[in-house]
Parts: sequence; structure tokens; C-alpha cells
Amino acid sequence: MIVAIDGPAGSGKSTVARALAERLGFRYLDTGAMYRALTWLALRDGVALEDGDALAELGREQPVSFGDDGHVEIAGEDVSSAIREVEIDRSVPVVARHPAVRELMRERQRALGSEGDVVIEGRDIGSVVAPGAEVKVFLVAEPAERARRRSGERPGATEESLAADMRTRDARDAVNTQPAEDAVLLDTTELDIDEVVDRVAELVRERVA
Repeated sequence: MIVAIDGPAGSGKSTVARALAERLGFRYLDTGAMYRALTWLALRDGVALEDGDALAELGREQPVSFGDDGHVEIAGEDVSSAIREVEIDRSVPVVARHPAVRELMRERQRALGSEGDVVIEGRDIGSVVAPGAEVKVFLVAEPAERARRRSGERPGATEESLAADMRTRDARDAVNTQPAEDAVLLDTTELDIDEVVDRVAELVRERVA
């Protein structure tokens, strides 16, 4: 079974998807981390972020992988922490908007998603990457709440600056952040993680039944 969880930055999709996968005993696949890892590698190696073909070639040569404990690896390095830096936040939309990069990543995501029961989170999983997913959820939240959540993950960054960054990123990513027609929309603004996980787990149980 594939459970697709989509939504914009700060909507809670990563935390929810990770917790849901643990509860269900499914694998967890963070597709956003794949774009972040490629961005990190491009910055490290001096590959121009505006060169989509060069980025796609870099991604083919150094595919992103996930360890058993969920850590993210690229080019033989564990980049789980490095890809959460503010510099990556600001650079990854430039990388992710290239068609060649998105197609490469989607192929990799489909391959990883075909390996048994999995919870996949991203921005276009239910609509593009895995349109046949048995459960599709699109999370949303108020902008102020999204910035507050993100500030807890970015020490030293203010909520105001993060809110501004997210507005810019939302505008850039709008075309690739759309709910599938059959996705369940869930506003997480007033919900805690357990409540969101409970609701999605119930959707999974209903689908299995």
C-alpha cells in the first residue's frame, strides 16, 4: 500500500508521515529530502543551480538513498542534518523547479515507493508521483502556524523571516503543490501530531477494510 501525504512547507507533512509510518510499520519516504540532498551536493560541488541538465546528471551519478533508520545519504555522506539548514531552504526551490530534475526524482521516488508498504510525503505525490496511491491526504495550515512550526526546526531564524521565505517558496512551488482530485484535505492548524496521525490512520484502516 502507498499512503501519499502532500502539502506546503510547515503543514506538518514530514512529522505526520514519519509518525504514521512508525505506527503502521510502513517505510517512510521523504521526497523533499531528496531535492534537498541534491541541492546540498550541488552547492558543495559548485554546480550551478540554474543548470537543470547539469543538476539532473549530478543526481543520476549520485542517487539519493535512505538508511534503515531514515537518515538521508548522497555521495556517501549522511546529510540528514545538513539539508535542514536555512541556505538549503532558500536554494531548493530553484533546483526543484527544473523539469529534468523533477523527472529524475519522480523516477527514483516511484522505484523506492514500489518496495512494499510505504508512506510517501511531498508536494505532488498523490497527483503525479503515485496517482494510484490507495490513500491520499493533502495537509494545509494557516501561514502563521506554518512559520511557527518551521522556526522550531531552524534555530536562529525568526518567524518573520521564515514566513517571508515560505511566501516566496509557496509562490515558486504553486504549480507543483496541488492536491489530487481524490485527496482528503486536512487542516492541521488546530491539531496536534497525534490527532492528525489518528485521522490519517483511520483513512488507512477504512481503505484496508
